[in-house]
Amino acid sequence: MAGLTNRIEQFLLQLMEEEGEGVLEIGRNDLAQRFACAPSQINYVLTTRFTPYNGYYTESKRGGSGYIRIIRLERSSEDVVSEVLSEVVQDEITLDKARHILRSFRDRNWLTSRECQMMLLAMDDHALSAVPLAERNEVRAGILKNMLIILLR
Repeated sequence: MAGLTNRIEQFLLQLMEEEGEGVLEIGRNDLAQRFACAPSQINYVLTTRFTPYNGYYTESKRGGSGYIRIIRLERSSEDVVSEVLSEVVQDEITLDKARHILRSFRDRNWLTSRECQMMLLAMDDHALSAVPLAERNEVRAGILKNMLIILLR
C-alpha cells in the first residue's frame, strides 16, 4: 500500500507544480480510477500526506461529482514547528509519524538530509531497545519534541 500511496502523492504534487498556482482541484473518482483504487485510498493520502503541518489545506466533497481541492499554504518553519509541537506530537508518537514529519521538514529544506537521518536514528527501535515496547512511543515523543525545539531557536 505504501507504494500506491507514494505514487498518488507524487502524482498530486506533480499536478500542483504544473498548475503553478499552489491550488489543485481534481475529481476524486477520476483519481481513484486512474490508480485503480478505492476512493478511501485517496482519502488516506490526503489525511496523511497533505496536512497543515506538511504545508497543505485540503477540501473535499464526496459523491458522484466529488472533488478534491489541495491548497499549498505559505507558512514559516517556526509556525509549522510550533503547530507540530502543540498539536501533533502529544504524549506519544509512532516512528512512522515521526518519520513523516521529519521528511516533510527535509523536503522543505528546513532540515538537511543528514540532520533528518540522525534524528530518525535517535528515535528508531534500535536506539530505544532498552525501553519497553509499550513505552517507546512516549519516549520517542519526548525526543522529537526536544529536537524540534532546537529548530525554534
